[in-house]
Amino acid sequence: MAIRSSMHEVGGSLLERLLAQDPGYRGSRVDCGKGHQADFVDYRAKRLLTVLSCVGLTRAYYHCAPCGRGVVPRDSELDIVSTSFSPGVRRLMARVGGKESFDEGRLDLRELAGVVVKTKQVERVSEAIGTQIELLASRERKAALAGKVVLLHPVPKMYVAIDGTGVPMTPREVKGRPGKDETGQAKTREAKLGCVFTQTRLDDKGRPVRDEDSTTYVGAIEDAQEFGRRIFTEAIRRGSRRAEQIIALGDGAVWIWNIADEHFPGAIQIVDLYHARQHISDLAKVLYGPGTPRAKAWTESRISELDAGEIETLIGSLNRLRPSTATGKDETRKALAYLATNAHRMRYADFRRRGLFVGSGVVEAGCKTIIGHRLKQSGMRWTVRGANAIIALRCCELSGRWEAFWEARSA
Repeated sequence: MAIRSSMHEVGGSLLERLLAQDPGYRGSRVDCGKGHQADFVDYRAKRLLTVLSCVGLTRAYYHCAPCGRGVVPRDSELDIVSTSFSPGVRRLMARVGGKESFDEGRLDLRELAGVVVKTKQVERVSEAIGTQIELLASRERKAALAGKVVLLHPVPKMYVAIDGTGVPMTPREVKGRPGKDETGQAKTREAKLGCVFTQTRLDDKGRPVRDEDSTTYVGAIEDAQEFGRRIFTEAIRRGSRRAEQIIALGDGAVWIWNIADEHFPGAIQIVDLYHARQHISDLAKVLYGPGTPRAKAWTESRISELDAGEIETLIGSLNRLRPSTATGKDETRKALAYLATNAHRMRYADFRRRGLFVGSGVVEAGCKTIIGHRLKQSGMRWTVRGANAIIALRCCELSGRWEAFWEARSA
């Protein structure tokens, strides 16, 4: 570790000499970026933390009288405007901040890279990079919507899977929002997550196979209307306009199917089979008691009907029930409404014959990996702004677009 530290100091000294060769003097006057000319004033020093060590540099300073602000061309060229961290250090900070708690990230930076920063600095830089990722992604989606993204090869089957999960929030972010606990006050906000992936083949048993590295994610804490536009433009960016078939997967929530109806008309809609099975299992527990032989036998029979896509038969079986309790009657009524509403989304035998996925496990796993593992750790409380920045950061990484983001920043 001592040798590593010494080598970093040597590298930092060389970097400092290299930076000193160009202090950023660009003549007596430069464009301020707002249509005015800024005048050269003097040279000013700055300390910069790099992946090697902390280095000093001197930069030419200009002042724009009409704007009343300073202009430092060298800072813009080196991507260090209003920061004392080099792009490389900010990249490391965002990387750890997106994977673990900010304090653990601080410790890992010190141990693994010899970069010493404060916990709050990791938080601020991570959220800033996440915000930049979201801005870049937004521009890309707008370009796709305008037809500026051209895909030469059509997509055989494109899946759009959507889900949601609660994120613990600060009291200010949930003030006045109704909750489900005894206090009646919400403690979480729903983060919506969507993924797009493609399928081109079946395995030797005729089961669908997701194309390798084809899954990309988008997500945010926002209303369904805003999220609908987000997942719609992501699908376009991925080539939905050249898809031979689009399949929408969800757990049965009304807002998901409203998005599918509005943005993906004509898509095959499929309720996640395992959620549908859970509805049947939960009803059996209410009717016959958890774990009883009668509940197990009834559940197996109803799930067989469900798996076969025989929804009318299943509805008939529920209609023949005569629950003896008010709770049983209420839950049976809800189950019947759920089945009637989603009958066309539950033709599982037909979907399987057509070689389609019938489960939304990809997006559910995404909810756990992207949101749960990072934003729902013990004691965490988020602002909407902070949570959305980290969600954007993690979606970028899990979508395999981390390098593309940094290349786009430096272009």
